[in-house]
This record gives sequence, C-alpha cells and structure tokens, in this order.
Amino acid sequence: MMPRWKLFAMLGALVLCLPAFGEVPARPGAVNYVEGAAFIGQRQIHSRDVGSVTLKPGQLLRTEKGKAEILLTPGVFFRLDDHSAARMVVPDLNKTQIELVRGRAAVEVDQLFKQNDLEVVDGGVVTQLVKTGYYEFNADQPTAMVFKGKAAVEVAPDKYKVVKGGHEFALVDSVAGKPIAKEKPQKFDEDAAKDELYNWSSLRSQYLAEANNEMAPEYAGVEGFYPGWYWDPWDWDYTFIGGGPFWSPFGYGFYPPWYGGFYPGFGFYYGGDFDHDFHGGHLRRHGGHWPRAGGGFGHPITSQGFRHGGDDFGGFHGDRGFHGGGFGGGGFHGGGRPR
Repeated sequence: MMPRWKLFAMLGALVLCLPAFGEVPARPGAVNYVEGAAFIGQRQIHSRDVGSVTLKPGQLLRTEKGKAEILLTPGVFFRLDDHSAARMVVPDLNKTQIELVRGRAAVEVDQLFKQNDLEVVDGGVVTQLVKTGYYEFNADQPTAMVFKGKAAVEVAPDKYKVVKGGHEFALVDSVAGKPIAKEKPQKFDEDAAKDELYNWSSLRSQYLAEANNEMAPEYAGVEGFYPGWYWDPWDWDYTFIGGGPFWSPFGYGFYPPWYGGFYPGFGFYYGGDFDHDFHGGHLRRHGGHWPRAGGGFGHPITSQGFRHGGDDFGGFHGDRGFHGGGFGGGGFHGGGRPR
C-alpha cells in the first residue's frame, strides 16, 4: 500500500496543476459544458476544452447530436440543444448579445443587474431578458418562451412587446417572414412544454448549484472574495458564487460564503453514494469525486467575476475579466428597454 504521505503529496500536486484548465477568463461566450458532438467552425469541442475555449464575436457554436453550455454575464447560462447553432454577436458585460441561428436554446438567468443589456436574437428579432428566470428560443419557428421571468421583444425600432412568465411570443410571421408587431403573447402549457431541453437545463442547474453549495463555504472569511464565476476543478466547469443567497428558476440554491454554517443539501450527486456529511459547516461528497471540504487540499479556483471597487461603487472588475465603468459613470447602460 502506498504510504499515506505519498498519496497526499500526489493529490496535492494534482490539485496544484488544475488551475491551468480554468485560466481563460470566464467572459461571455466561455464554453462551460459539452456533451456529444459540438463544434466551433470545423474544430470539435470536447469536455477537456471547457475552461480554455471562448466563443469570439462572429464565431458560431453548433451541435450535432450533442449539447453545449456557454456563460454569458455572471449568473447567466446559455444552453444549446441538439442539432442547433448559435453565434456570439457582442460578448461584452454591459451589452451581451447572442444569436440563435438554428434549432433551440435555453437561457437560465440566476442573477441580473439593471445595468446589464442581455439580448437573444432569433429570426432577426431582438429579445431582451429583463428579469431572472428561464427562457427558451426556437430558431426553426422563431419563438420566445418565458417560463419564468420577463422579456421585452423589439417588434419595431424603439417599440417592444413585454412577454411575462407562462407566455410565448411568435417572433416572425410564418407567412410574411417578418417580425410580428400586432399579435399578443399567448399562454402556453408549461407542464407540456417541459421536454428534454428543459429537463437537461434543470439537471445542469442542479449540478451547478451543488458545486456552489460545496464551494461557497470555503471562501467564508477569505480576504478579497467577490461575487463572480469560480472555476471548479473537480467538476471541470465554472459555477457562480454571488453576494447573497438566491435560487435558480428550478428551485436550486446558490449561496454566498457568509450565508451560514448549514447549507441545505440537494440529495443528488454525479456518482457514488448519495451521502452528505457535515464537517465544520462544510459539505463533503462521497463517491464519484474527491472530497472537497475537510480534506485539506484547498481549492485552486480562479475567480472570474466582478466586485465593487473604488468610491461610490466605482466599477465592477475582476482580476482578469469583466471591466466596466461605475454605476454613476459611463458603464453598464442597458439601452432603455422596458424593465
């Protein structure tokens, strides 16, 4: 049997190598999860590329039999369905715009500031997501569906249709092929609409919340912590640690480091036995992955988010990403859409 000190030394060396996989700043367009066949141009993207590939302006991400998740603004996840394609248009923090070119996509919005201008283009029509929630888009029959939240569809220059939760809106006239300006949003059966894309999004949300649930306590009392994307070397993706407790549209909790010693468990994990142990106010996962908390290995996690800095909240800035102006200055203007 290998001596215990050698095992710990090997694990420590492994952990110290992990940050390299999360060194690419988690800017809008960062690939966060891939399963099956996904491509940027002619290059196939694999799970090992997560944390090192970012969709640049004009680049197209497409899937065949597969799915992909990319990060938009902190706390916002864009998920591409099978046989679908999306193009990054504007990957900025204050204005983030992505175009669904083919197939279907879902957007989970867990945190959103009024300074964010978060837009999805579908059928040539711009839809701004103005509240936290869950949204789906279909490019083959251009439609915006709002399960939870609120969207503003630009049906004409400076003219918008507000779509609330439980409603969908046909973005393009199926005959004329032009944006619809006179029709009203229609209610839809949410239970019937919860298909494979919805269920996959819910599962991804659960996994990301679990990562947050286990990682957040590690930052309690850590000097310099600020909300944002944090690289999770155990699950090989970014998750979001915010400045306050909040819940995803699927009901999974995301917590800040200072929320308290007891974090509600979720009961489902990737692999191994479904078991929670609490050690010093931290969660430990058994089976499927190495222990995170209480194991003494630490977390080589890269923060890619933003924080309040300077006088009068003089800007959201991270160590490598998401630079912008202050609240009272020239940054983060949303463009005057309905709120």
